[in-house]
Amino acid sequence: MTRPVVPFREIVLKVHSRCDLACDHCYIYEHADQSWRTRPKAISDEAIFWTALRLAEHAKKHALPSVSVILHGGEPLLAGPTRLRRVCEELTKALDGVAALDLRIHTNGLQLSPRYLELFDEFGVKVGISLDGDKAANDRHRRFADGRSSHPLVLRAVRLLGTDRWRHLNLGLLCTVDVANDPVAVLDALTELDPPRIDFLLPHATWDAPPPRPDGSPTAYADWLLAAFDRWDRQGRRVPVRLFASVLSTLSGGPGLTESLGLTPTDLVVVETDGALEQVDSLKTAYEGAAATGFDVFAHTFDEVAAHPGVRARQLGLAGVGDTCRECPVVRSCGGGLYTHRYRSGTGFDNTSVYCTDLEALVRGIEHRTAARSVPAAVADDGELRTEQHELTRLLLADLHRELDGRGGEDWARAWELAGAADRHPGVLDPVLTHPYTRGWLLGALDALHEGVPGAVLPPAARLASSVAAAVVRGGLDLTVPVPYEGGTLLLPTLGELRLNGAQPRGTAEVRPVEKGLLVRTGDGELHIPRPDEPGAGWRPVRRLGRDGAPDLAIDDLDPYRDCFDARALPRLGHGEAADWTDRLARAWGLLRARAPEQAAAAAASLTTLTPVDGSRPSAGRHGLGALGVPLRAGAGELAPLLLRGWRRTRFRALLEVTDLYADDGLWTHPAPWQEAPVPVSELFAGAYERTGLRAFDPDGAEAALRALDTLGRAAELTVGGKRLLALLWEEADRDRHSR
Repeated sequence: MTRPVVPFREIVLKVHSRCDLACDHCYIYEHADQSWRTRPKAISDEAIFWTALRLAEHAKKHALPSVSVILHGGEPLLAGPTRLRRVCEELTKALDGVAALDLRIHTNGLQLSPRYLELFDEFGVKVGISLDGDKAANDRHRRFADGRSSHPLVLRAVRLLGTDRWRHLNLGLLCTVDVANDPVAVLDALTELDPPRIDFLLPHATWDAPPPRPDGSPTAYADWLLAAFDRWDRQGRRVPVRLFASVLSTLSGGPGLTESLGLTPTDLVVVETDGALEQVDSLKTAYEGAAATGFDVFAHTFDEVAAHPGVRARQLGLAGVGDTCRECPVVRSCGGGLYTHRYRSGTGFDNTSVYCTDLEALVRGIEHRTAARSVPAAVADDGELRTEQHELTRLLLADLHRELDGRGGEDWARAWELAGAADRHPGVLDPVLTHPYTRGWLLGALDALHEGVPGAVLPPAARLASSVAAAVVRGGLDLTVPVPYEGGTLLLPTLGELRLNGAQPRGTAEVRPVEKGLLVRTGDGELHIPRPDEPGAGWRPVRRLGRDGAPDLAIDDLDPYRDCFDARALPRLGHGEAADWTDRLARAWGLLRARAPEQAAAAAASLTTLTPVDGSRPSAGRHGLGALGVPLRAGAGELAPLLLRGWRRTRFRALLEVTDLYADDGLWTHPAPWQEAPVPVSELFAGAYERTGLRAFDPDGAEAALRALDTLGRAAELTVGGKRLLALLWEEADRDRHSR
């Protein structure tokens, strides 16, 4: 099946093909492709018209919300204000009502003046200026043909663009790296100009024409960039640097932010001054005609260019790099380097980057410098994980209130107000908000609202009110909480369920604490429950484990939102059945303490709730940290490893809810020791995490986990947080092996 076309969201429009500088590192004039010599100096009216038309039809066909057009050259300002106005007018008119238009221009700045900036202000054209650093650095390459320095004129343009009048048009500075320059002096010179962004660019090179390395170092460019990074970091990163931001993003599981790094598919096409449609401009470095497609705006659509084999080759992500790159742990950050930089005669682009050693050293260098600050505390600290999970639940509750936007009616408004009153007493709401099934309720309510499910408003109001009532009772606050109920049953999460015998099937009950118990008043009378932990008078409490040395966990078979597990949650257990199950759980916990004491203690600190489920395996559900679905029919000997595996499964899932451990791109698979077919990194990591530390109960599973950890060590998808967790798992496995 043919892959769908990836639409172009960025157009480089060559408005002028000549330049007023003679930079000796320019890929347009100084490299293999010399097609500029045969092209018109300025773009024609006809080419402008057809470019705008093609872009508008492309944006409309693919329903693009916005498109970016970069005015380029040569030196685009040589086109003059009149021609540039024509370009802006045609593009603006064609895209009106079709897609938002982001206009930009990349210039050497020599011709920049208020006259141009007035025009750019009218059409919202953002301006990026090329500057290689201080005067010494800039003069190394960016000179006039007669050898004169361009630095004073460029500096004047940068300062003009940085004034209050024009700063809103300032796109930033583009700096081509030369390892002969002082990286600290270059960075200081650029940051002193206070640009909104700095782009460091590696000079275009191929294996046929490699970059200069004056001292012969295979990592000369990485060393230069890392020296600049260290200076940038010490200065507080006050100016964004796109190259550094891209590496930091990918190390944390995010996307690459520049085409020169990362695996994001290219979505750029070039329109030359004669209307020819070409691939990315840097390909001109490789060989004559490398960027050509044979298409032009007069006779061809952008979709035809998007289907060109050369364009598609740069949209394959991981599949588009060679075997060496595909197996490299840093490939997600470097992406195999810029496509152009892989070229070698005879093998084409099926090579590593000519900057391969630099890119690996750069990524590893930035990771080494920032990992300690970048790793989320929750990865290694269970207390921090519980705190972040609690904050996530509070955010979801706030989201639900915002989404309701007054549609919750009086019941919701009253419950929300009382929740605020209760929350003014530190710690009162926490036991109910941290109850795992509160998360299930919030997620379900938000889903229902987003999907427009009829009747999705009342349940949130009733649940919030009942949660506040439970918190008030637990905290002994002098508050009366009205709680809507249905079916003649009133649920107080974490406490229990009251059957309102004789009351209306649907109504509102008032709940308030009295002495050590609670009082429930309806229109048909009132009920006093003196001890909420004991059954009586229609009251069914949430049972507790807490016996024979087992932790004090809730045995919740009442909460209607416990139906969030992979397995079916069982209905309320009878007294005898519940006693037998809790007895088996207590004995299982004793086995855990005896054979895996560290893990038993960690599990006891984070688990809060056990719910009986059907089936034979532990079940982690759609809820916050703390709940575990446990098979009802298992014996104590079976329950011990099931509890351990289930706890590890829930903790891993909880970590993924608050941090990125890996970037799952959908194309990456790895061998898993416990099955034949390769699996995504998500499954491999989850399986390894669950099995690590099970040597006391499952030696084979523990050995399989070690093999999986070894595979994960070579996986490119892991973030700095994922790598830290991997290191912790190795430490745990080593302790476990040495203790046996």
